[in-house]
Amino acid sequence: MIEGSCNCGAIRFRTEAEPQGPSMCHCGQCRKQSGGVWSSAYVPVEALRIEGEVRWYDSSPNAHRGFCPTCGCFLFWKAHDEGTISFALGAVDGPTGLRLEKHIFVAGKGDYYDIADGVPQKD
Repeated sequence: MIEGSCNCGAIRFRTEAEPQGPSMCHCGQCRKQSGGVWSSAYVPVEALRIEGEVRWYDSSPNAHRGFCPTCGCFLFWKAHDEGTISFALGAVDGPTGLRLEKHIFVAGKGDYYDIADGVPQKD
């Protein structure tokens, strides 16, 4: 089981499903929202249990982002037309047991760092 929370503890989440697609996103929106890259994995929507009141922001016509309205932690990403939801790996309480599979939206990465870990990169 994976469990996680925001900084203040107002939002908690858990899943018993096996998380898929651990990745680091380098798009401009994730960089602005997180202050760097955003690492996440996804599970089916129905497999993620969320406690607390998440505030959702429609960040694009395709998806919205969920965050804690108290401490501001960016916790979730959900495409409007998909049955999965991504959760922040950095918000997991304890080890994840996962290994990064890919870097995504690397064409939008910041010019202040290099990606040098040998993990596959997708534009």
